[in-house]
Amino acid sequence: MMPQQRKAETYCLHGITIAILAAILIIAKAPIAVANDETWQDIRASLYGSDRVIHDGEGVIKLDAPDRALDAATVPISVTAEMEQTEEHYIRAVTLVIDENPAPVVGTFHLFPGNGIANISTRVRVNAYTNIRAIAETSDGELYMAQKFVKASGGCSAPASKDHDLAMARLGKMRLKQIGAWRKGEPAEGQFMISHPNYSGMQIDQVTQLWIPARYVRSIELTLGDKPILRFEGDISMSENPMVRFFVRPDAEAELHAKVVDSDEKTFEQSWPIELDPAS
Repeated sequence: MMPQQRKAETYCLHGITIAILAAILIIAKAPIAVANDETWQDIRASLYGSDRVIHDGEGVIKLDAPDRALDAATVPISVTAEMEQTEEHYIRAVTLVIDENPAPVVGTFHLFPGNGIANISTRVRVNAYTNIRAIAETSDGELYMAQKFVKASGGCSAPASKDHDLAMARLGKMRLKQIGAWRKGEPAEGQFMISHPNYSGMQIDQVTQLWIPARYVRSIELTLGDKPILRFEGDISMSENPMVRFFVRPDAEAELHAKVVDSDEKTFEQSWPIELDPAS
């Protein structure tokens, strides 16, 4: 092989090596840049102040979300509690934050010892590649955070799945699903959903091509008999037809009552009889 040829091949290999190293550095630095985003610092200050400590959530709370969302308008989110709900020590609130959304605070789920397990699942809108965060506040006032980087875009402006007239015709219709057997004194899972377009104010009517005013579910209250089970206070980042899966520890058969209020001050209420497994 001629010296000039060997020299050319050496330069070529050096160039490839440098390109690979550069790519690795870019990939390695990307998550760090997102994790240190100033956007989160502003959100954090507005929610908790700049001096309040937020601990790592390991051992207290875990957040599950897809790495890349199939549909940015309905991204599934699951928050798993890794501590027991007792009268002495429990998770009393979980706040969901999507850093890069126009309204980054999805909302806060208020929880109680009567949940038995403080797990929450729901669906959210994601407007851009972003960190999603779940911040748990325990009964002693301490804060714990879990986070996940999610790739999705356009969720806040995505068209509604139903036309406006159909959405309004079904407005406020609710469903409750008992998941598995409900036994006295044991944590049991349920799923609540309300039919509501949850308009973000960033969507365009596909027929008229006019902007649709924001109208969204502002609060959800669930009670079992006289016992509070769940209270949610939210904003436009919750998906269309808001859904939440939750746990409750029933003491006896009772009615589960739901009260929902939207941003137009429209109130919807419904109750369901809860039946316990005879074996319990």
